[in-house]
Amino acid sequence: VQVVESGGGLVQAGGSLRLSCAASGLTFSKYTMTWYRQVPGKERELVATITSAGTSTNYADSVKDRFTISRDNVRNTVYLVLNSLRPEDTGVYYCNAHLPALWGNYDYWGQGTQVTVSS
Repeated sequence: VQVVESGGGLVQAGGSLRLSCAASGLTFSKYTMTWYRQVPGKERELVATITSAGTSTNYADSVKDRFTISRDNVRNTVYLVLNSLRPEDTGVYYCNAHLPALWGNYDYWGQGTQVTVSS
């Protein structure tokens, strides 16, 4: 299984980015996909999640109305559009694929992509 994030970079406050996360080696359409972010010295925090069929999404309060998560189950890719970026959005953004199972959950992580927002 491979989970690969891309699309991070340096952007000015108020700008936008689109992150992508491509997964392979798994039945993508069965997995809940979640974006997390982490800054040094802090715990990884959930940013946005989308159910396997894409029918339901959930966001951290800090990003509601600014970020949008979506998925393409044909391309096996999940996206995160980041609008109205703020310096506090800076961090490494990780993609997680999650599938619950009776014998233990399946969880796969990418290597992360850095987002840096300058003021």
